[in-house]
This record gives sequence, structure tokens and C-alpha cells, in this order.
Amino acid sequence: MCMIERRVRQSAGAPMRGFTLIELIIFIVVVSAALAGILSVMNTTVKASADPLVRKQALALAESMLEEITLKQYANPAGGYSGTNRTQFDDVSDYQGYSTSAGVVDALGVVVPGLVAYNFAPPVEVVAVTLDALAVKRITVSVTGPQGVVTLTGYRANY
Repeated sequence: MCMIERRVRQSAGAPMRGFTLIELIIFIVVVSAALAGILSVMNTTVKASADPLVRKQALALAESMLEEITLKQYANPAGGYSGTNRTQFDDVSDYQGYSTSAGVVDALGVVVPGLVAYNFAPPVEVVAVTLDALAVKRITVSVTGPQGVVTLTGYRANY
């Protein structure tokens, strides 16, 4: 009897309402696939968003150390220092072999609290080279951080 009434209503022009179970399952599968795709892209983006910041921090530390070294005198001045205490370094060659293992320290030897994940390693390298008959010192500074090693090279001439 119910089947007869339903056919009568449909034939009378009344619209059908609702979804079939198959349509509902297809909708859920399509929405789930789209949502999974969007979330995977967001996950990749969020994971990679901190990488440039970490690399930029390591680059800034390497630039800072390279600038500190190149601002020193080319050769050891008369009566100059030639030890291992960075606070007393007075020429470029004093930095040969300088490295840290417990975080970055400032020029006074104090550990910088926010930079304990970074180190000047491998050690700073200062090598005398000749460029177009000009004696210079090539300075290589490397900073090891959470994302790997950043290395910068600079030159200091005797002017």
C-alpha cells in the first residue's frame, strides 16, 4: 500500500527529497579525498615555514663573525696577542682554529642564550693566498645549526 501512495505522489508533480545512500557515500569519499589533499599541503607548508628562519639565523651569525675577523689588523701588531682568548684577538690570524661547541658566545665570551643550537664549527680557517700578485688572507667561517652547515668565505688584504 505504501508503494502505491509513493508512486501517486511522484506522478502528481511533487519533487523527491533527500539523497540515496550511494550518493551520500560518494559525497563522503570525494570530500575526504579533497580534505586529505589540502591537509597534506598545509602540513608541508607548516613544516617548511621555520626552515628559512633557522638558515637566516645561521647566515647572520656567519656574517657577524666574518665581519669581526675582517675588521682586525692583517698582521700581528708589535707586542700583539697570540693566544686563544677571543676577547684579546687583535689580528686576523688569531682566529685560525677558533670554534665553539656549547653555543655561540659574544665577543666577551658570554654564551648567547637563544643561540645554544648553533656553533662555529668546523673551526675558522685563515689561509694566506695570493690573488693577482696581491697577498691576502682567505677567511672561511662555518656555522653549524639545526638545519646543517652554512659556510662563508671572505678576504682580508694588507692595506
